[in-house]
Order: sequence, then structure tokens, then C-alpha cells
Amino acid sequence: MNRRKAREQAFILVFERSINHSPVSEIIDNAETSDDVRIDEFAERLAGGAERNEAAIDGTIGKYIRGWTLSRLSKVSLALLRLALYEMKFEPDIPVSVSINEAVTLAGKYGSADDAPFVNGVLGSAAKEMGEKDA
Repeated sequence: MNRRKAREQAFILVFERSINHSPVSEIIDNAETSDDVRIDEFAERLAGGAERNEAAIDGTIGKYIRGWTLSRLSKVSLALLRLALYEMKFEPDIPVSVSINEAVTLAGKYGSADDAPFVNGVLGSAAKEMGEKDA
């Protein structure tokens, strides 16, 4: 499985966690047992990392969603922001521009018309503050 498809799996795991609040490991176990699905190792690493660092990531999201609260964000946007910011902050081998591009692409596929530009704006602001030149 390529990284794009694995990242999509990771998004689905983070999205499901935002709905039912189960640990990612439990969501993976249930998916692999009941649906005869295999979760990619990269997807598992990203989703697990987003879960372990959720408080710090949510703090970062809160800085860039002026006039909004986390509870008002669409579940798609919130899951994608958590996943992309995890990559941007904790996965140094993944270029920031790739994290942003992949999140925006997934927002276009799974979200409303407003999700992709919103996700792009929040991640772009975060990248600028992090000092990334390629964002």
C-alpha cells in the first residue's frame, strides 16, 4: 500500500476516534477482526501518534481557528488537522508541504466545500509559525 492510501486509512481511524472516542488500537482490532481489513503500519503509526499527542495538537489547532472552538469544527476538518499537525510536528521525514497537500486532498474528498480551504488555511498558518519555508 502506498503512503497516500495509508494516510487515508489513518484519517479514517482518527475520524472514527473523534466520533466514538475509542482508542486507535481498539478501532484497528475491530476493523481487522470484523471487516477482514488490514491496517497499514504507516497508517497505524500516524493515527497512534495523533492519538498520543492529541492534547498538544488540539492546543495548536486552537491557536489558528480564530473565532471557532474545536467542538464547532466538522469532524472531517478536526480529524485531518490532527493527523496533518501530528505529521508536521512529530514526523521529520515527511515534508510539511506533503502533509498539507494530503490533508487538503482528503478534505476535498470527504468534507464539504468549506473543509479544504479551511484545513489549508489552518495548516498554512501553523507551518509559517513553525518556520517552514515550503508551506
